[in-house]
Amino acid sequence: MASRVPVYSMSVDEYLEAEKTASLRHEYVAGQIYAMAGASDAHNTIAGNFFATLRSGVRGGPCRVFMSDMKVWIEAAGVFYYPDVLVTCDPEDNGEYTKTRPSLIIEVTSPSTTVTDHREKLLAYRKIPSLREYVMITQHEMKVEIYRLDSRGNWWLETYGPEHSFKLESVDMEIAVKDLYENVVLRPWPAGLPEPPTNPV
Repeated sequence: MASRVPVYSMSVDEYLEAEKTASLRHEYVAGQIYAMAGASDAHNTIAGNFFATLRSGVRGGPCRVFMSDMKVWIEAAGVFYYPDVLVTCDPEDNGEYTKTRPSLIIEVTSPSTTVTDHREKLLAYRKIPSLREYVMITQHEMKVEIYRLDSRGNWWLETYGPEHSFKLESVDMEIAVKDLYENVVLRPWPAGLPEPPTNPV
């Protein structure tokens, strides 16, 4: 997800109405809205590769795949986010501009968003009752992190590298990590910035 800059506070209804005609997308967190800046070449390519892979895999079934212009509303956290990719398999999750029952959410992390993706968004996404998997994929190396919900309500973290494939249980698909990085130029982590946080499960 692209970097964010706080703008000003508004109500949920005001936010939803303003977002329909806004020239920039904004995320909404507890009454505060954040303008979203543009994303890098690597970010867009990875997100596009992930979208295309998922779209091909779910074709003909009940699941639908959306890219970064579709919001998700997390009522328990009071936030609207724009995930890089989301999948919903609930036919009643049919809002025109917002989804509320995703089963899979994917964020492409960057140096400017990795803390938010690993902490704030991780906590918020885990409050979505329908969510089964939250995926974070980096753009500076071939690395995929997947948080999965088990049948007992526990979340588990699994990490995959360039030599691995992984299964997304929410859509019953096997994906090779390297395929998601097709045509991606990997650039080193910027000097002087802390590495991505390591999350407790």
